[in-house]
Formats: sequence, structure tokens, C-alpha cells
Amino acid sequence: MNRLACMTRCYLTTYRNSVYRTPAHILVPKNTLPNVFTIRGAHEQKKIRSTLNYMIALGVMTVGLSYAAVPLYRIFCQAYSYGGTTAQAEANETISKMNAVKERPIKIRFNADVASSMQWNFKPQQVDITVVPGETALAFYTARNPTDKPVIGISTYNVIPFDAGQYFNKIQCFCFEEQQLNPHEQVDMPVFFYIDPEFMEDPKMEFVDEIVLSYTFFEAKEGLKLPMPAYAK
Repeated sequence: MNRLACMTRCYLTTYRNSVYRTPAHILVPKNTLPNVFTIRGAHEQKKIRSTLNYMIALGVMTVGLSYAAVPLYRIFCQAYSYGGTTAQAEANETISKMNAVKERPIKIRFNADVASSMQWNFKPQQVDITVVPGETALAFYTARNPTDKPVIGISTYNVIPFDAGQYFNKIQCFCFEEQQLNPHEQVDMPVFFYIDPEFMEDPKMEFVDEIVLSYTFFEAKEGLKLPMPAYAK
């Protein structure tokens, strides 16, 4: 009897161990379980680094565009005479062979402005002059620095009416070029220009007998963005 009881006990012990014992190859130590918070934190840090890199790149691009604003605006406007800006011309043989249209006189009025932060005195030397298409003309502006420190200025310009800008060609001009005036220094700034004879062939110019050439001076400072006219936006 004792032998039968012993055999039964051994059998039950073996069976219980085979049923409830977890195989060693599927046991996973607790310290190797993935940490959800660690993974999430690494993901957030990666997003923060990406955002920071993007902001740095955006800042560099903004600074670059601010320095490029003047030459880009100048090239665009001179190439297309956009929105009242005048075209750039060269004093070459073509100009010397232009035929002046004497029967079509046009009065050119001159205007001068300065930005609110600009301390220069700036004005045209003549109120207006009369020209004809196909004939060159010369006008002057005067700028003076009344302060006790050097001041660097830069100017923009446009033409009114705006549609006439494509026929207003300047050969020499002080626009978009930095001008430094020492304390109490005064300079005369020439504008050498002509009205293209094609002005006569444009129906929109039929009743245009007066054109206003306007310049505005700004103090040239780091990060300066010359204003785009409202009609060009």
C-alpha cells in the first residue's frame, strides 16, 4: 500500500510540474520589457530638434532675403517697368538715332520724399520740365545731411500714371544705390532720361500730357526692406 501511494504521489507531482511550469525560452525578465515612456520621450526630442532646425533655416533665409530685397526689386522693376517703375536704358547708338516727336510735348513733374526716420533734406532742383518722346532730358535732385553724423541713404522711385512707367527710360539715376553723406554735406544727384517714342502708339497714353517722377529716400540700415507699392502686391 505504501508503495502504491508513493507511486501515485510521484506521478501527480510530475504531472503538476509539466502543466504549470513555464518553458524557460519564453520567460522574459522584467528589466528587458520596452519602456513606453522612454520611446515617447525620444520621439518628442526628435520632433523638437526637427522644429529647431527648421526655425534656424527659416531665420537664415529671412536674413538672406532682406539683404537681397533691394537688388531683386531693382532687377525686376527695371526689367519689366512694373507698376510705375521706370526702365533702365543705355546711352547707345539706338538712343542717338531716336526721332523726337516735337508735336507731343509732355510735362515731367518732380517729387521728393523722405521716410519718417530719414533725417536728410531732399528736394528736386526744378519743379517740372517739358520734354518730347524720343528726346533725352537731364534733371537734378539735391540731398543734404543736416546732422552731425554720417548718414547712408537709399532711394526708390516710381512714375505716375503707372502705365507710363514702361515708356520712362532712365540712362543715369541715383536710385537703389547707397549714398553716404557726411555731416552737413550736400550733393546734387542727376537723372538722365527720355520718353520712348512708342509712347505715341499706346492708346492708353493718348490723353496723358503730364508725368510725375517721384523719389523717396530711406536711411540704409541692416535688414531694411524697401516697401513694395500697394498696386504691386
